[in-house]
Amino acid sequence: MSKSKKNVLILCTGNSCRSIMAEAVINAKLGECVSAQSSGVSASGVVNPVAQELLESHGLWKDTYHSKVIESVLNTPFDLIVTVCDNAKESCPIFPKAVKTIHMGFEDPSGKDKADYIRALELIESNLLPLVRKELCD
Repeated sequence: MSKSKKNVLILCTGNSCRSIMAEAVINAKLGECVSAQSSGVSASGVVNPVAQELLESHGLWKDTYHSKVIESVLNTPFDLIVTVCDNAKESCPIFPKAVKTIHMGFEDPSGKDKADYIRALELIESNLLPLVRKELCD
């Protein structure tokens, strides 16, 4: 019996760091039941190089990951939307189809020490991953 994958959108402000990291972790760890995408309310168009380097060093990076605007994913039938920063939560657009939205904020490591990026990645893996698994895989 094969189940079709559920779609999750990780939404942030700039879609350069936290949401990309979450997209990569979810696809790597829950790929059998979930397909994750990320986008930004006001996407920067650039992936944070420290975040990319960290994902590469953990074997989580895919060349298909890139910063994209919310409009590019509005027609995807998402089963769950997760906002990962307070700004995205406050300005999260209404999706054409009613969809469950949850918020789990992570501090933005952009411009800080590499240790802050590692901490954000660890928090995404320890806090967000079990939540997405519970919502979409169980």
